[in-house]
Amino acid sequence: MRKTIFLLLLIGFSLNQLWAQENRNFKIPLIGDTAPSFTAETTNGTLEFPSSLGKSWKILLSHPQDYTPVCSSELLELANMQKEFDELNVKLVVVSTDKLETHVQWVKALEELKYKNRATQKIKFPLVDDASQVVSKLYGMIHPSSNSTKDVRGVYIIDSDNVIQSISFYPMTVGRNMEELKRTVQALQTAKDGVAATPANWVPGEDVLVPYKLSTPKENEAAGLYDVAWFMTFKKSN
Repeated sequence: MRKTIFLLLLIGFSLNQLWAQENRNFKIPLIGDTAPSFTAETTNGTLEFPSSLGKSWKILLSHPQDYTPVCSSELLELANMQKEFDELNVKLVVVSTDKLETHVQWVKALEELKYKNRATQKIKFPLVDDASQVVSKLYGMIHPSSNSTKDVRGVYIIDSDNVIQSISFYPMTVGRNMEELKRTVQALQTAKDGVAATPANWVPGEDVLVPYKLSTPKENEAAGLYDVAWFMTFKKSN
């Protein structure tokens, strides 16, 4: 009896140590980190991420599986906005935990749809085969204590130096706002050099916050600077 109890305790301890080790290795890449690299097969061929995308900005957007209604709507919106992201020098990469063959069929089905009464769209961005869940785990989208892929709904915005600038996660039931992704990129690009920041609800063309003032009121006025409070200085956009 004692041997049985000892054996059960030993097994329990070993499993606990294994779980603890997995959790120590689990890490979500954070803002300011270099984007983790991976090589994978995609609907556009082999992708070495992020190096093969050069000095562009990148959006890495993930899905738990193909053909889900919410995810399908997101890909259709991205396809409709491809030119707008191109103009911002942004490359789109979509990760899904289904196999490449399924991706190909999903893309084909989506390209035949007239979503929101719009013309059919070609999906030019790559869909990554992550059936092995390597990429999802590399980017902290699957918790080590769960085998479910339902949380593979992350978005990473990565700058031209391959540094992570923004991270967001969404539940399966909430479609992501692609206009907000675009606005976030525009805000990050506006603030990239550190001489400006964007206030709440900022959209391109609006005034930005600056961390400085010039020596005299006249100089500030000439430079388009104005105070809302002593701790909030804005610069006019034009």
